[in-house]
Amino acid sequence: MPSFKHFGQGGNVIFSIGKSPDRNCRICIFAVGCLTLEAVLALKWLTQIEWHVTQSEETLHMQLLSIRKWVCLCLLAFATGAASAATINIHNGGDPTSLDPHKLSGDWENRIAGDIFEGLLTENAKAEAIPGQASQWSVSDDALVYTFSLREGIQWSDGTPVTADDFVFAFQRLMNPETAAVYAYLQYSIKNAEAINTGAITDLNELGVKALDDKTLEITLERPTPYFLGALTHYTAYPLPQHLLETAGDDWVKIDNIVTNGPYTPVDWVPGSHVTTEKQAKYYDAENVKIDGAKFFVLDDESAALKRYRAGEFDILTEFPTDQFEWMQENLPGQARVAPFAGLYYYVINNSKPPFDNPDVRKALSMSINREVIGPQVLGTGELPAYSWVPPGMANYDEPYSVEWKDLPYADKLAEARALLDEAGFNKDNPLTLQLRYNTNENHKRIAVAIASMWKPLGVQVELYNTETKVHYDELQRGVLDVARAGWLADYNDADNFLNLLKSTVEHNYGRYNNPEYDALVDKANATVDTQVRAELLHQAEKLAMDETAAIPIYYYLARNVVSPRVTGFEDNAFDVHRTRWLELSE
Repeated sequence: MPSFKHFGQGGNVIFSIGKSPDRNCRICIFAVGCLTLEAVLALKWLTQIEWHVTQSEETLHMQLLSIRKWVCLCLLAFATGAASAATINIHNGGDPTSLDPHKLSGDWENRIAGDIFEGLLTENAKAEAIPGQASQWSVSDDALVYTFSLREGIQWSDGTPVTADDFVFAFQRLMNPETAAVYAYLQYSIKNAEAINTGAITDLNELGVKALDDKTLEITLERPTPYFLGALTHYTAYPLPQHLLETAGDDWVKIDNIVTNGPYTPVDWVPGSHVTTEKQAKYYDAENVKIDGAKFFVLDDESAALKRYRAGEFDILTEFPTDQFEWMQENLPGQARVAPFAGLYYYVINNSKPPFDNPDVRKALSMSINREVIGPQVLGTGELPAYSWVPPGMANYDEPYSVEWKDLPYADKLAEARALLDEAGFNKDNPLTLQLRYNTNENHKRIAVAIASMWKPLGVQVELYNTETKVHYDELQRGVLDVARAGWLADYNDADNFLNLLKSTVEHNYGRYNNPEYDALVDKANATVDTQVRAELLHQAEKLAMDETAAIPIYYYLARNVVSPRVTGFEDNAFDVHRTRWLELSE
């Protein structure tokens, strides 16, 4: 153990703690002794203190008071198994596009945003909605008007109070077409939100979000929305610091300018490398936030991430190479965590580009994928095959619609797929060629290689093409694809969160599926109060999209995390949301 030396201001009182098998015991005795000046003499023997006193007794007394404060902290550090307030290192996958909540769309961005901002509601360790910036709320009898009371004393990280006007400002900015927020549709249940976002209404003040006073916010809905409170935990519902945006404009989000209202605030961002946060002292529950900060690392290579985890560089991996699962179970017992959660892994097909605008071609590609082997054999972690667009278990949606050919033997599926392609004019002499895109990731590559081999008996020639995550989704957004890998994780517990993805007006509809009948069914469902009737309308919409192979569902997600034994408070949950606020880090 290195020696501890204390120097008083202008003095030279020196304490050197020598090495000894019972040094922890001696340190504890030393701490107790420091509580009184008289005990110092006794400590000389107990701790082998080498000392020189040239100051007055009064000066020495002040120095000892300083030592006493230091030792109190020292005692905490020496306690066996004590929690550490150090920075937690998290493998985060992709590179964030921005720290602006209105510019985000990926789960790798959500992990950061949910640590530095907080909405009216937030998530607990189990990803359940709990009070956030709002301490309480009430709902009108017709379930259309929600009135929220903000907590007393909530502040931005620069000390400016968080007010109801900050929420009004943020919701109006979200719906302003000039913001071009790709996720704005998530809050379309708010009165006039869709009309404003699509330009039908130009007055932002017509949005159903009003500040009744600094601490009271009223939100009026278009229709009763059972999932509305859950949607308020999403980053599209975070407040924004109006005072900063009005002076700094788009530069408000730069690391030297940004202020936040969550448990943490960003202090460093190196694009392509990491984002670093530190505990936000003005957060209302700061005293219960155990970890001092987090570092979110950009790294798409899962094998490299696992190596760095084993070297102690990471405390949490948000993904791992599935071919290493068995090894991790044996060599890292209890650290590789696999749990079901509400998400869909799927392939996008460009519905607007020949020959993929032909439903028979799309159906052939979907039928010829042997989903039954992907989870247990290709990945090795047991993901369940997906034949529906909505994952099972969504609230008020008992039975998702599965494609009619789900239970056919695989040989029959392959034969029908071959016949469909032949009818479309594709055969050995005129093979279907396509580019299959995926974001750089070993598991995505493994799946793409397997599916390309499943298409090969049909004569389909596949070019595999991969890019880093940000570029991949930018290109999907622009429609630069034949077939491409994508995925969706539930933002709230409702089937419409998945079915909205296939609406023609939604920017996450990467495949450009466009069916007015489908749009009308989803819109009608979302305008329906009766939950049973609503579910039936959504079911009809799902059947229509699956019968036309609007996209190719492949499997339902399993969350795959690796968590160090040093980390406590990490709870597997259906949304795979794990805010740093609820975690602790031990030595």
